[in-house]
Amino acid sequence: MEEIKFKHVVPIQLRFSDFDSMGILYNGVYLSFFDLGKSYYFNDVLPNVNAHKDMGVVVAKNYVNYFVPIYPNENVAVETAVMEIGNKSIKLNQRVIDINTKEVKSICETVVVGFDVKTQTSTLISDAWRKAISAFEGRDFSKAE
Repeated sequence: MEEIKFKHVVPIQLRFSDFDSMGILYNGVYLSFFDLGKSYYFNDVLPNVNAHKDMGVVVAKNYVNYFVPIYPNENVAVETAVMEIGNKSIKLNQRVIDINTKEVKSICETVVVGFDVKTQTSTLISDAWRKAISAFEGRDFSKAE
């Protein structure tokens, strides 16, 4: 299996309310971190697309593994990479890392589906999206996998 190269990184600000009484990050908060990573990824890689008026994506599946707890005052970030683009879907890999040590805290595999906001239906991933993601990732996603 090919090693994932994460080119997109978003630092995360931890909040007091993210932690339980033992001082460990709630597992549900990780999904918020992964969502933030996806939002910034698509905004940065596809800056000319207004997902609220045009085509966007909706989450179809999340698969999360938790490895090491996150505690207050740690410096963490979410890294995101596109792994595959199908006809109507995009598969992303993400991970939460400690910025200082590079220790992987959690990983997430997400499948998002192209979504036409006007018709409220799934839609094909456009060639413009494929080209922009291919250019950013340094891989050819011109054909559906």
